[in-house]
Amino acid sequence: MGNYSAVTEFFLVGLSQYPELQLSLFVLCLIMYMIILLGNSLLITITILDSRLHTPMYFFLGNLSFLDICYTSSSIPQMLIMFMSERKSISFLGCALQMVISLGLGSTECVLLAVMAYDRYAAICNPLRYPIIMNRVLYVHMAVWSWVIGCVNSLLQTVLTMVLPFCGNNVIDHLTCEILALLKLVCSDISMNVLIMTVASIVLLVVPLLLIFVSYIFILSSILRINSAEGRKKAFSTCSAHLTVVILFYGSALFMYMKPKSKYTKASDEIIGLSYGVVTPMLNPIIYSLRNKEVKEAVKKILSKHLHLWKI
Repeated sequence: MGNYSAVTEFFLVGLSQYPELQLSLFVLCLIMYMIILLGNSLLITITILDSRLHTPMYFFLGNLSFLDICYTSSSIPQMLIMFMSERKSISFLGCALQMVISLGLGSTECVLLAVMAYDRYAAICNPLRYPIIMNRVLYVHMAVWSWVIGCVNSLLQTVLTMVLPFCGNNVIDHLTCEILALLKLVCSDISMNVLIMTVASIVLLVVPLLLIFVSYIFILSSILRINSAEGRKKAFSTCSAHLTVVILFYGSALFMYMKPKSKYTKASDEIIGLSYGVVTPMLNPIIYSLRNKEVKEAVKKILSKHLHLWKI
Protein backbone atom coordinates (compact mmCIF):
# COMPACT_ATOMS: atom_id res chain seq x y z
CA MET A 1 0.00 0.00 0.00
CA GLY A 2 2.97 2.30 0.56
CA ASN A 3 3.69 2.40 -3.18
CA TYR A 4 0.20 3.71 -4.03
CA SER A 5 0.00 7.38 -4.94
CA ALA A 6 -3.21 9.18 -4.04
CA VAL A 7 -5.49 10.09 -6.95
CA THR A 8 -6.95 13.58 -6.63
CA GLU A 9 -8.35 13.93 -10.16
CA PHE A 10 -9.23 11.86 -13.22
CA PHE A 11 -8.78 12.51 -16.93
CA LEU A 12 -11.70 11.62 -19.20
CA VAL A 13 -10.27 10.74 -22.61
CA GLY A 14 -13.28 9.05 -24.24
CA LEU A 15 -13.39 9.63 -28.03
CA SER A 16 -10.33 11.89 -27.73
CA GLN A 17 -8.72 9.70 -30.39
CA TYR A 18 -10.99 11.52 -32.85
CA PRO A 19 -9.96 15.20 -32.40
CA GLU A 20 -11.63 16.19 -35.66
CA LEU A 21 -15.01 15.15 -34.19
CA GLN A 22 -14.77 17.10 -30.92
CA LEU A 23 -16.49 20.26 -32.22
CA SER A 24 -19.20 18.25 -33.99
CA LEU A 25 -19.83 16.19 -30.87
CA PHE A 26 -20.00 19.37 -28.77
CA VAL A 27 -22.63 20.95 -31.06
CA LEU A 28 -24.62 17.70 -31.35
CA CYS A 29 -24.68 17.04 -27.58
CA LEU A 30 -25.51 20.68 -26.84
CA ILE A 31 -28.51 20.61 -29.19
CA MET A 32 -29.72 17.31 -27.76
CA TYR A 33 -29.29 18.62 -24.20
CA MET A 34 -31.40 21.69 -24.99
CA ILE A 35 -34.08 19.43 -26.50
CA ILE A 36 -33.98 17.26 -23.35
CA LEU A 37 -34.43 20.27 -21.06
CA LEU A 38 -37.16 21.84 -23.18
CA GLY A 39 -39.07 18.64 -23.99
CA ASN A 40 -39.07 17.15 -20.51
CA SER A 41 -39.79 20.50 -18.81
CA LEU A 42 -42.73 21.02 -21.17
CA LEU A 43 -44.06 17.54 -20.41
CA ILE A 44 -43.82 18.14 -16.63
CA THR A 45 -45.54 21.53 -16.98
CA ILE A 46 -48.37 20.07 -19.05
CA THR A 47 -49.03 17.23 -16.61
CA ILE A 48 -49.21 19.76 -13.75
CA LEU A 49 -51.39 22.37 -15.48
CA ASP A 50 -53.93 20.08 -17.17
CA SER A 51 -56.23 18.45 -14.60
CA ARG A 52 -57.17 15.71 -17.08
CA LEU A 53 -53.60 14.44 -16.85
CA HIS A 54 -53.67 14.05 -13.05
CA THR A 55 -53.60 10.26 -13.36
CA PRO A 56 -51.09 7.59 -12.28
CA MET A 57 -49.77 7.24 -15.84
CA TYR A 58 -48.87 10.92 -16.15
CA PHE A 59 -47.61 11.04 -12.57
CA PHE A 60 -45.07 8.35 -13.49
CA LEU A 61 -44.36 10.12 -16.78
CA GLY A 62 -43.64 13.35 -14.89
CA ASN A 63 -41.25 11.43 -12.64
CA LEU A 64 -39.53 10.00 -15.71
CA SER A 65 -39.15 13.45 -17.27
CA PHE A 66 -37.74 14.94 -14.05
CA LEU A 67 -35.39 11.98 -13.76
CA ASP A 68 -34.14 12.47 -17.34
CA ILE A 69 -33.44 16.16 -16.71
CA CYS A 70 -31.40 15.37 -13.57
CA TYR A 71 -29.67 12.38 -15.18
CA THR A 72 -28.44 14.30 -18.21
CA SER A 73 -27.56 17.39 -16.16
CA SER A 74 -25.19 15.27 -14.09
CA SER A 75 -23.07 14.34 -17.10
CA ILE A 76 -23.72 16.34 -20.28
CA PRO A 77 -22.46 19.78 -19.07
CA GLN A 78 -19.20 18.17 -17.95
CA MET A 79 -19.05 16.26 -21.23
CA LEU A 80 -19.44 19.49 -23.21
CA ILE A 81 -16.55 21.03 -21.27
CA MET A 82 -14.40 17.99 -22.03
CA PHE A 83 -15.09 18.22 -25.76
CA MET A 84 -13.76 21.80 -25.90
CA SER A 85 -11.03 21.59 -23.27
CA GLU A 86 -7.45 20.49 -23.74
CA ARG A 87 -7.16 19.43 -20.10
CA LYS A 88 -9.99 16.92 -19.81
CA SER A 89 -9.91 16.52 -16.02
CA ILE A 90 -12.45 16.11 -13.25
CA SER A 91 -11.78 16.11 -9.51
CA PHE A 92 -11.99 12.90 -7.47
CA LEU A 93 -15.01 14.23 -5.56
CA GLY A 94 -16.63 15.48 -8.77
CA CYS A 95 -16.17 12.07 -10.36
CA ALA A 96 -17.71 10.31 -7.35
CA LEU A 97 -20.65 12.76 -7.35
CA GLN A 98 -21.23 12.28 -11.07
CA MET A 99 -21.15 8.51 -10.66
CA VAL A 100 -23.54 8.37 -7.71
CA ILE A 101 -26.08 10.65 -9.43
CA SER A 102 -25.98 9.03 -12.87
CA LEU A 103 -25.95 5.45 -11.52
CA GLY A 104 -28.72 6.25 -9.04
CA LEU A 105 -30.97 7.87 -11.62
CA GLY A 106 -30.27 5.14 -14.18
CA SER A 107 -31.18 2.47 -11.61
CA THR A 108 -34.32 4.40 -10.69
CA GLU A 109 -35.40 4.53 -14.33
CA CYS A 110 -35.08 0.73 -14.59
CA VAL A 111 -37.55 0.28 -11.73
CA LEU A 112 -39.79 3.15 -12.85
CA LEU A 113 -40.27 1.69 -16.34
CA ALA A 114 -41.37 -1.61 -14.78
CA VAL A 115 -43.80 0.28 -12.53
CA MET A 116 -45.20 2.08 -15.58
CA ALA A 117 -45.71 -1.30 -17.30
CA TYR A 118 -47.70 -2.52 -14.28
CA ASP A 119 -49.80 0.65 -14.42
CA ARG A 120 -50.63 -0.05 -18.09
CA TYR A 121 -51.42 -3.66 -17.23
CA ALA A 122 -53.84 -2.58 -14.48
CA ALA A 123 -55.47 0.05 -16.74
CA ILE A 124 -56.02 -2.24 -19.74
CA CYS A 125 -56.55 -5.66 -18.12
CA ASN A 126 -58.65 -4.42 -15.18
CA PRO A 127 -60.26 -1.16 -16.38
CA LEU A 128 -63.22 -1.28 -13.99
CA ARG A 129 -61.05 -1.89 -10.91
CA TYR A 130 -58.20 0.38 -12.10
CA PRO A 131 -59.12 3.41 -9.89
CA ILE A 132 -59.19 1.11 -6.85
CA ILE A 133 -56.00 -0.78 -7.72
CA MET A 134 -53.93 2.28 -8.65
CA ASN A 135 -55.07 4.59 -5.87
CA ARG A 136 -53.04 7.66 -4.99
CA VAL A 137 -51.34 6.06 -1.96
CA LEU A 138 -50.16 3.07 -4.01
CA TYR A 139 -48.78 4.91 -7.04
CA VAL A 140 -47.01 7.53 -4.91
CA HIS A 141 -45.41 4.76 -2.84
CA MET A 142 -44.38 2.92 -6.02
CA ALA A 143 -42.66 6.03 -7.34
CA VAL A 144 -40.95 6.73 -4.01
CA TRP A 145 -39.66 3.16 -3.73
CA SER A 146 -38.31 3.38 -7.28
CA TRP A 147 -36.20 6.35 -6.23
CA VAL A 148 -35.15 4.71 -2.94
CA ILE A 149 -34.03 1.46 -4.59
CA GLY A 150 -32.07 3.35 -7.25
CA CYS A 151 -30.35 5.61 -4.72
CA VAL A 152 -29.42 2.77 -2.35
CA ASN A 153 -27.91 0.74 -5.21
CA SER A 154 -25.97 3.78 -6.42
CA LEU A 155 -24.60 4.71 -2.99
CA LEU A 156 -23.51 1.14 -2.30
CA GLN A 157 -21.72 0.65 -5.61
CA THR A 158 -20.14 4.12 -5.66
CA VAL A 159 -18.75 3.87 -2.11
CA LEU A 160 -17.37 0.37 -2.73
CA THR A 161 -15.68 1.62 -5.91
CA MET A 162 -14.24 4.91 -4.69
CA VAL A 163 -12.59 3.40 -1.58
CA LEU A 164 -10.49 1.08 -3.75
CA PRO A 165 -6.83 1.95 -4.53
CA PHE A 166 -6.21 3.37 -8.02
CA CYS A 167 -2.40 3.20 -7.78
CA GLY A 168 -1.95 6.57 -9.47
CA ASN A 169 -3.76 5.42 -12.62
CA ASN A 170 -6.22 8.22 -13.27
CA VAL A 171 -6.97 8.12 -17.02
CA ILE A 172 -10.60 7.05 -17.61
CA ASP A 173 -11.13 5.84 -21.15
CA HIS A 174 -14.73 7.03 -21.25
CA LEU A 175 -16.80 10.20 -21.66
CA THR A 176 -18.04 10.20 -18.06
CA CYS A 177 -17.15 8.67 -14.69
CA GLU A 178 -18.84 5.42 -15.60
CA ILE A 179 -18.41 2.67 -13.03
CA LEU A 180 -17.22 0.00 -15.50
CA ALA A 181 -14.55 2.33 -16.88
CA LEU A 182 -13.44 3.34 -13.38
CA LEU A 183 -13.09 -0.24 -12.15
CA LYS A 184 -10.54 -0.87 -14.91
CA LEU A 185 -8.18 1.55 -13.10
CA VAL A 186 -8.30 -0.30 -9.78
CA CYS A 187 -5.15 -2.23 -8.87
CA SER A 188 -6.66 -4.54 -6.25
CA ASP A 189 -9.20 -7.35 -6.16
CA ILE A 190 -12.58 -6.20 -7.49
CA SER A 191 -14.38 -9.55 -7.25
CA MET A 192 -16.77 -8.17 -4.60
CA ASN A 193 -17.60 -5.18 -6.80
CA VAL A 194 -18.20 -7.43 -9.80
CA LEU A 195 -20.45 -9.70 -7.74
CA ILE A 196 -22.53 -6.79 -6.42
CA MET A 197 -22.75 -5.26 -9.90
CA THR A 198 -23.89 -8.58 -11.37
CA VAL A 199 -26.56 -9.01 -8.71
CA ALA A 200 -27.68 -5.38 -9.20
CA SER A 201 -27.82 -5.88 -12.98
CA ILE A 202 -30.02 -8.93 -12.56
CA VAL A 203 -32.29 -7.27 -9.98
CA LEU A 204 -32.54 -3.87 -11.72
CA LEU A 205 -32.26 -4.85 -15.40
CA VAL A 206 -33.23 -8.47 -16.00
CA VAL A 207 -36.04 -8.82 -13.42
CA PRO A 208 -37.84 -5.54 -14.37
CA LEU A 209 -37.49 -6.43 -18.05
CA LEU A 210 -39.08 -9.84 -17.42
CA LEU A 211 -41.90 -8.19 -15.48
CA ILE A 212 -42.44 -5.76 -18.37
CA PHE A 213 -42.45 -8.66 -20.84
CA VAL A 214 -45.03 -10.62 -18.81
CA SER A 215 -47.17 -7.49 -18.36
CA TYR A 216 -47.23 -6.88 -22.09
CA ILE A 217 -48.24 -10.47 -22.82
CA PHE A 218 -51.37 -9.90 -20.70
CA ILE A 219 -51.83 -6.40 -22.16
CA LEU A 220 -51.66 -7.65 -25.75
CA SER A 221 -54.11 -10.43 -24.95
CA SER A 222 -56.56 -7.91 -23.46
CA ILE A 223 -56.18 -5.43 -26.34
CA LEU A 224 -57.02 -8.11 -28.91
CA ARG A 225 -60.26 -8.82 -27.02
CA ILE A 226 -61.40 -5.16 -27.17
CA ASN A 227 -64.38 -4.94 -29.53
CA SER A 228 -64.01 -1.23 -30.34
CA ALA A 229 -61.47 -0.39 -33.04
CA GLU A 230 -60.99 3.05 -31.47
CA GLY A 231 -60.38 1.46 -28.07
CA ARG A 232 -57.78 -0.91 -29.52
CA LYS A 233 -56.07 1.97 -31.29
CA LYS A 234 -55.90 4.08 -28.12
CA ALA A 235 -54.54 1.18 -26.07
CA PHE A 236 -51.93 0.32 -28.69
CA SER A 237 -50.88 3.99 -28.95
CA THR A 238 -50.34 4.36 -25.20
CA CYS A 239 -48.51 1.05 -24.81
CA SER A 240 -46.37 1.40 -27.94
CA ALA A 241 -44.93 4.68 -26.61
CA HIS A 242 -43.89 3.04 -23.34
CA LEU A 243 -42.62 -0.07 -25.13
CA THR A 244 -40.46 2.04 -27.47
CA VAL A 245 -38.82 3.78 -24.50
CA VAL A 246 -38.27 0.39 -22.80
CA ILE A 247 -36.55 -1.07 -25.86
CA LEU A 248 -34.28 1.96 -26.29
CA PHE A 249 -33.27 2.17 -22.63
CA TYR A 250 -33.01 -1.49 -21.70
CA GLY A 251 -31.42 -2.45 -25.02
CA SER A 252 -28.48 -0.10 -24.55
CA ALA A 253 -28.20 -0.75 -20.78
CA LEU A 254 -28.19 -4.54 -21.20
CA PHE A 255 -25.57 -4.29 -23.93
CA MET A 256 -23.42 -2.14 -21.66
CA TYR A 257 -23.67 -4.08 -18.40
CA MET A 258 -24.47 -7.67 -19.37
CA LYS A 259 -22.31 -8.28 -22.46
CA PRO A 260 -19.22 -10.54 -22.34
CA LYS A 261 -15.87 -8.84 -21.80
CA SER A 262 -13.99 -7.89 -24.95
CA LYS A 263 -10.96 -5.73 -25.55
CA TYR A 264 -12.38 -4.53 -28.85
CA THR A 265 -15.48 -2.76 -27.49
CA LYS A 266 -14.02 0.56 -26.24
CA ALA A 267 -15.49 2.75 -28.98
CA SER A 268 -18.80 0.89 -28.96
CA ASP A 269 -19.04 1.31 -25.16
CA GLU A 270 -18.67 5.08 -25.53
CA ILE A 271 -21.28 5.23 -28.30
CA ILE A 272 -23.69 3.08 -26.27
CA GLY A 273 -23.01 5.35 -23.30
CA LEU A 274 -24.07 8.32 -25.42
CA SER A 275 -27.16 6.38 -26.52
CA TYR A 276 -28.68 5.75 -23.10
CA GLY A 277 -27.12 8.86 -21.55
CA VAL A 278 -28.19 11.43 -24.14
CA VAL A 279 -30.28 10.05 -27.01
CA THR A 280 -32.87 8.10 -24.96
CA PRO A 281 -33.69 10.99 -22.55
CA MET A 282 -34.09 13.24 -25.60
CA LEU A 283 -36.47 10.83 -27.34
CA ASN A 284 -38.64 10.10 -24.27
CA PRO A 285 -40.77 13.30 -24.34
CA ILE A 286 -40.92 13.22 -28.14
CA ILE A 287 -42.19 9.63 -28.18
CA TYR A 288 -44.77 10.20 -25.45
CA SER A 289 -46.05 13.49 -26.86
CA LEU A 290 -46.21 12.51 -30.54
CA ARG A 291 -47.89 9.15 -29.84
CA ASN A 292 -50.28 10.41 -27.17
CA LYS A 293 -53.52 12.14 -28.13
CA GLU A 294 -54.19 13.42 -24.59
CA VAL A 295 -50.80 15.15 -24.40
CA LYS A 296 -51.27 16.81 -27.80
CA GLU A 297 -54.74 18.03 -26.80
CA ALA A 298 -53.35 19.39 -23.53
CA VAL A 299 -50.63 21.28 -25.41
CA LYS A 300 -53.20 22.80 -27.78
CA LYS A 301 -55.42 23.80 -24.86
CA ILE A 302 -52.61 25.51 -22.95
CA LEU A 303 -51.25 27.26 -26.06
CA SER A 304 -54.68 28.49 -27.13
CA LYS A 305 -55.34 29.81 -23.61
CA HIS A 306 -52.08 31.75 -23.51
CA LEU A 307 -52.54 33.07 -27.06
CA HIS A 308 -56.01 34.31 -26.08
CA LEU A 309 -54.58 36.11 -23.04
CA TRP A 310 -51.87 37.74 -25.18
CA LYS A 311 -54.49 39.03 -27.63
CA ILE A 312 -56.43 40.58 -24.75
